Amino acid sequence: MRRNPFTPGAGTPPPVLAGRSRELQDFEDAILSLGAGGFARSVLLTGLRGVGKTVLLAEYARLADANGWARGRLEAGENLSLAAEMAVLARKALIAFSRGEALARWARRALGALKSFRIRWHLPEGGDPEVGVDPVAGLADSGLLHHDLGDLFGQLGEAARQRGVGILVTLDELQYLPREDLEALIVALHQVSRDRLPFLVAAAGLPSVLGKMGDAKSYSERLFEYRVIHSLDEEDARAALREPAEAQGVRFHPEAADRILRETSGYPYFLQAFGREAWNLAPGPDAITPEDAEAAIPLAVAQLDAGFFRVRYDRVSPEEQSLLLALASLGKGPYRSEEAAAALGSAPRVRGPLRDAGEARPLLRAPERRSRLHRPRFPRVPPPGSAPPARPPARPTDQPTDRPPARPTDRLRDRLTGPTEGPASRAG
Repeated sequence: MRRNPFTPGAGTPPPVLAGRSRELQDFEDAILSLGAGGFARSVLLTGLRGVGKTVLLAEYARLADANGWARGRLEAGENLSLAAEMAVLARKALIAFSRGEALARWARRALGALKSFRIRWHLPEGGDPEVGVDPVAGLADSGLLHHDLGDLFGQLGEAARQRGVGILVTLDELQYLPREDLEALIVALHQVSRDRLPFLVAAAGLPSVLGKMGDAKSYSERLFEYRVIHSLDEEDARAALREPAEAQGVRFHPEAADRILRETSGYPYFLQAFGREAWNLAPGPDAITPEDAEAAIPLAVAQLDAGFFRVRYDRVSPEEQSLLLALASLGKGPYRSEEAAAALGSAPRVRGPLRDAGEARPLLRAPERRSRLHRPRFPRVPPPGSAPPARPPARPTDQPTDRPPARPTDRLRDRLTGPTEGPASRAG
């Protein structure tokens, strides 16, 4: 039995990473440049949910591994301690740098800085290889996180340079990092960038993170290479559907791909979701037809309504739901909050703060004082008691699927006609 190759998951690598070759090549060039003593900036990926930012971070980590770099992975959230996570990363990197040889003088100094950092920030002992290493007075022990992180990054970067390698930190969901941690991270990166040390951060976040970066430190834009990750263009979107199928001896009919492209506008997560449903419905044995694609559309939409959209929608208050739905009813944006208020029927005195709604903020961004939904194809209110569309009757040659049977749910339907960002060519 052929395995369904499409992978609509959170950060799950697609079978074919189409349309991101420039991002990958530029990052590999940055690794090589720093490794040779040159200059390169850290990277910040921004874009809507589901465009593939997390997948790109994983590919950056793979490139770092291939070049012998040490690396660590962080995801910002409520319980993240930046100091503790960086101490763990430092220990892992120094173990890697010291493997197979006696602890060199430069590695011992970096371990001393790490021990000072642990003591000052009340972090537990790391054990080997820190046993027998004394803290270095005056290094990473000021009690100011930006100073101490800068010292720690500097010592790690110098240790990496002595070994002819580097260090990569991937940091996802950057918009959730508290401002004081974001400021400390930027200041510490400024230090290692100034000294041209082989230390890179590759971060990813929603478009709202750009304003937070500027608010934290005005020079942050000079420390990062900013990349906006969009939907795939037509050629790359076709490849994302066609190539995984062909790898298993299945032809994805061009008209079937056309139908899915019209529905998804090349949005990467949606391509995987619609491709998966089309594969499950196709009787085979070696083709996905336009009829299969058409039948897959309501099923894929039901899956998106029940998960991709609903998870956030159910967390917000009724008032915030009304705001989101008012924006959705206006179609593609951005729109001023006053326009949303008019659609909502709000009094003039409440129009200004609409875009700042609390729990709704992860679903919104406000470019140039206009509100836009973070999530494309955001749906409208479902009729009470509505249910997802029924799966078409099984055909005698239907392939088994690994998807659980659909369960009744209050569907979010009557979708918008396309992603808020619209189709775009590769970022660059």
